[in-house]
Order: sequence, then C-alpha cells, then structure tokens
Amino acid sequence: MNITHGKVVAFIDIGTNSISLLLARIHPDKTYAVLDKREEIVRLGEGEFIDQSIQPAAIQRAVEVCGNYVNLARRAQADEIIAVATTATREATNRSEFIQHLKETSGLDVRAISGLEEARLTYLGVASGLDFQGRQALFVDIGGGSTKLIVGDHQHHYLLDSLKLGSLRLTSMFFRPDETGPVDPGRYKLLQNYIRNNFVRSIQRIQPYKIDAVVGSAGTLLSLVDITARHFHNRAHAPDEITTHEQLKQVIKVLCDLPLDQRRQMPGMQPERAGSIIAGAAIIDTLMEALSLTSLQISERSLRDGMLADYLQRSPELLALGQMNVREQSVLRLARTVDFDEPHARQVARLALQLFDSAFSLGLHKLGRWERELLEYTALLHDIGAFLSYQNHQKHTYYLIHNADLLGFDQKETAIMAMAGMHHRKGLPSADENEFQTLDKDSQTAVRVMAMMLHLSESLDRGHVGAVHRAHFIAGPGDMIILEVFSNQDCQLEVWGVQNHLKEFEKAFQRPLEVRLAGASSK
Repeated sequence: MNITHGKVVAFIDIGTNSISLLLARIHPDKTYAVLDKREEIVRLGEGEFIDQSIQPAAIQRAVEVCGNYVNLARRAQADEIIAVATTATREATNRSEFIQHLKETSGLDVRAISGLEEARLTYLGVASGLDFQGRQALFVDIGGGSTKLIVGDHQHHYLLDSLKLGSLRLTSMFFRPDETGPVDPGRYKLLQNYIRNNFVRSIQRIQPYKIDAVVGSAGTLLSLVDITARHFHNRAHAPDEITTHEQLKQVIKVLCDLPLDQRRQMPGMQPERAGSIIAGAAIIDTLMEALSLTSLQISERSLRDGMLADYLQRSPELLALGQMNVREQSVLRLARTVDFDEPHARQVARLALQLFDSAFSLGLHKLGRWERELLEYTALLHDIGAFLSYQNHQKHTYYLIHNADLLGFDQKETAIMAMAGMHHRKGLPSADENEFQTLDKDSQTAVRVMAMMLHLSESLDRGHVGAVHRAHFIAGPGDMIILEVFSNQDCQLEVWGVQNHLKEFEKAFQRPLEVRLAGASSK
C-alpha cells in the first residue's frame, strides 16, 4: 500500500440480474475516493429457477463481464479485488463449477454469501449514504432472485430478512418465455397473492417497528421510480424525490397494459429489465399495501457500497481500537444464544491458536491468517451442539454452524467451520464423507489441520478448569515433533487426553508426536 496515495480496492457484486463494480482508493485515514462505478445486466439467473442450475449462456455473459472488471481493476493497479455472489450463485447446483470457472478464466476468487449477509451488506451500503437524523427506516432491496428487508437507522440494523422473491425468479414462475403480450389483471392478482403469502412472516416481524421512511435500492426499483417520474413529471427521477404508492400503482397498470416491445420503449425503462419489471413491481406494490406504506425514496447505493463499508469496518486499525468486528459479534451471538461454556471455549481457542502458530513455524502446514481466524471462531463454537444433546454433540455443532447464517461469513467459510467443528472430538474427516467431498482441496486441507488443532486443544482443557497455561510444538530428534505443555497444577488428565490423538497427528502430518509436560509457566 502506498502511504501517500492510499490503497486501491475493487469490489465486485455478482448478482442474479446484474454484475456491478466499485473501484475505490482508500486512504490511511479511512477516507476514500470512488475511481469507477459500473453495472452490467447479465441475467445470471435467467432460466435457473426452473432446473436450479446456471445456464451456459448466462455463465458466458458473467465470465465476459467479470473479465472486463478484473482488467479494469488491474489497469487501475488495484491492490485487492474482492468479489461476492448472491442468490443465483448461492442456490445453483453447479455453483462450485461456476466459481471455479471464474477463477480459471479471470483469476477472480468469488465468495458466495448467504441471504442475511446479502441483506447486511446492502444495509451498510445504503445507510452509508443517508442521514436519518434519528429516524428509522425500512430498507427494501429487490434483486433478481431475492428481496431483502432491513429495519434500521443510520448506525444500526435491528431486523434483517431475505426472501426468495425476486424479479427474475417470479418472472420464470408466472410467465412463459414466449409470452410477450400485456399482463391481464387476473395474472397480476395471482402474482400478488403468491407474494403476499410469502410475505406473511416478514410482515409480522416488521409491524412492531416504527417506520419513518421507506428506502428502496437496486435496479428494479431505480428503473420503476424513474419511469414513474417521467410518466408524471416528464423528467428523470430527482435525487431525494419521494414517489407515492398511488403513483407506483398507476404506472404499474400502464406497464401491465403494454406488450413487451412497447414496454421496452417506455421513457426511463432499461430495455433489459422490461421482461421482469412487472414481477419486481408487484413485490414493492404488495409490500407497501401490506404495511400501509404511502411513499418511497430511492438510494443509488447498493451491496457493492456495503462491501466497501464492511471493508473499512474490518480494517486492523479500527479493530485495534477495541471494536468487535461483525464476524466475532455473530459468532458470539450464536454461542451465547445456546448458553455455551464461554471460559472453556475461549481457553480452547487460545490454545488452538498457539498450536496453529507453532505448527506453522515448524512447517507442518502452510495455512495463513484467514484459516487462523476461522480456527479461532470454530473453537469458540465447537461445543454449541451440546445445547441440543451432549451425545454426538459434534454433529449438532455442524448443523448449527452450517445453518446459522452467520453474518460476515460466506458459504465456503461456514462450510469449513462446520466441518472442522464436527470433527473436533473423534477422528479426522475422511474422503468418503459427503459434506467433505463438496469442499475444494484447499478447504479440505484447512479442515484437516483445524480439526487436528481442535482435537489437541480440546484435550488440553479436558477438565474445563484452564489447567494448561500454554502449549506449543517444538522440533524433537529426527522427525519427532514434541508438544510442550505448560501448567502449574496437575494436568495428567489433559496429557492423557492428548495421547489419545498421537496416531491421528502422525496420520495428518506424517510426523510422530510426543507429549512433554514442561512445568509451570504463565507466559
């Protein structure tokens, strides 16, 4: 990073309908300058919601756009390129193949994120550009595959929700590809009834909150309000302009009355959205009706801006000031929800990191800071399955981590943590396990190393009394690795526990292990 000119970072959002880029120069004082913003409609989810796989033509369009974005970032001498994928990629049966293809063709390392993480990042992006002055808003983001609903103010979100209601998804469900005529009232009503039924639980969750404003984001709503402004005022939508529900309903009727070719020509319409805009419009129409909302304002900020805001929040300088990052918050929130043994979990985490670091120093593994962080969080969560049943609680731990929608984590990270958590007690993962087979080779290596560190650190606090102060690996004679254990009290139970894992250690690292009680130490 150039101290004078800052660090250039590219943020890429691979959505269901469009792929967008934000290129920014981040200065040491955490201010930033936007160098470039781009968005291309790719329709990645086109045809996917029928057979659950991304279609070859859509993959090709995505590869071309992502390749162009990567080239732009490289020409700008970007220090980092961060890419996330949302609904279309998350739900696709060929998700892994698509992500691998992007990596091979453009060198892009893509993370598929959960619906709630998508909602959180969207909130961060939109809220970062607004000043509510103490007011509370409902944020609505209508994408191609999902709708995100967030209640929050300028500083905090209080509710996050993600529903499988999107403009492309609903269009594929309610309209045939060859239907190009007007949409009759009966069809639109049927569409609204489906949306209303899927909104029931979300509406119940939102109703207790005081909503002072409704803020919409993403391409469908941006297009819809621009069409509305041109229809009523014969001009483009102005910043901070309020659009009423009544205006939206009138414009939606006009859209439904037009065949597709005429819909494309409406002032303010992006032609590529003409085929799916009615489904997207039905979502906001139904939501505003259900919550008796009378008006809507629009933000041009989106998930990619949230990626930048999240990047700034995670910076080491901010964390050094004692702020807890969103990943740690979500891990501890889950763990405390099930009333975990926090002193034991933190002791296991501390010892696991000591073992991880000393193992790296001896060349036992080549994992880095990212895997180290995942190990720490997995150690904190390793026993949460006992909340359901202590017998085979490692399996319950897997289930809870895998299905918790931990904020700040992508699907790959939660899969690694869940698998390592499941193997914190007995045995290392084997190649014939279905869940293990779904991971790429690097992730499988990470799981094996993390599981081994958890085996040993869990044994080193077997009595849950913090008897071991410190533990690390050192080189012994020949190929021997020695695990030095430091304690100022009787810890024979812990040493005996470690000895149960000697064969597993040798299998994992091809080096024999010996345990040595090194005596008292508080370091």
